[in-house]
Amino acid sequence: MSTGQSPGRTVELRHLRAFLAVAEAGNVTRAAAALRLTQPAVSRTLAALEQHLGVRLVDRSTHHLSLTPEGVVFRDKAAAAVAAFDEAVDPGSLRRWPLRLGHAWSALGPYTTPLLRSWQQRHPETPLELLRIDDRTAGLTRGEVDAALLRGPVDAPGLVTEVLLSEDRVAAVTADGPLAAHATLRLADLAGGPIVLNTVSGTTTIGLWPPGARPAATVTVANTDDWLTAIAAGRGSGVSAASTADMHPHAGVAYRPLVDAPPVPLLLARRDAPGHPALPELAALAHEIIGHNIAR
Repeated sequence: MSTGQSPGRTVELRHLRAFLAVAEAGNVTRAAAALRLTQPAVSRTLAALEQHLGVRLVDRSTHHLSLTPEGVVFRDKAAAAVAAFDEAVDPGSLRRWPLRLGHAWSALGPYTTPLLRSWQQRHPETPLELLRIDDRTAGLTRGEVDAALLRGPVDAPGLVTEVLLSEDRVAAVTADGPLAAHATLRLADLAGGPIVLNTVSGTTTIGLWPPGARPAATVTVANTDDWLTAIAAGRGSGVSAASTADMHPHAGVAYRPLVDAPPVPLLLARRDAPGHPALPELAALAHEIIGHNIAR
């Protein structure tokens, strides 16, 4: 594709993928790791895209990169273009158009299996693909999925969200540690030791604790598997939504209700642009299954 802004140069998919990775990560280093490229290569690719378009897409004035207004507009277009290309060259898509549903760690919690089974029964012509993608929007802003199940506030521009339910929070503690002996826990109980934070796809931050009562130390990880491993190894405690206990049991981790932490909203998110035609049916079915099970 080419806009004619820079004669002799064309925009390729690698330019769009690099830009979307930077937009999602807010950091060239993390974007490069996600793309399995070097940081200089990603920086050069992004600069070439901006030169071709004749606009600045990313504000580099701070350590955490942010999109310019032009970048926000371009991100949705780039995501749609990448998704369309990937769909077009997938041989399976010539016979069917799967609906890709992303999640970062716990999908729809205990309602995940009922959702998948009901969808298969009602919409056998449209496969529902559940994809775990370890980033804050579960691949949605990069065009890797059509919709995503996200937890906590989502400030990525260009997304439309609706609340499916609110989940209680739980503490995740070392199974043979002293905190596991308690039936319930409070935030203050966890603040005496390190807190393990998933800074890539998790929802918990130090801001969950009141000022003046926050943990003195943190351990950062990049995904749920490493989060569980760190807690099991006794490196610290964690906080998550209650569905994590259902979806990610671990012999070395004990989950306990966290009685003084606010609930976590579970959101169904999509891009604010024309998308998969089955998205309304997905939203309706998710609400139906949750409502039916809550009413029981």
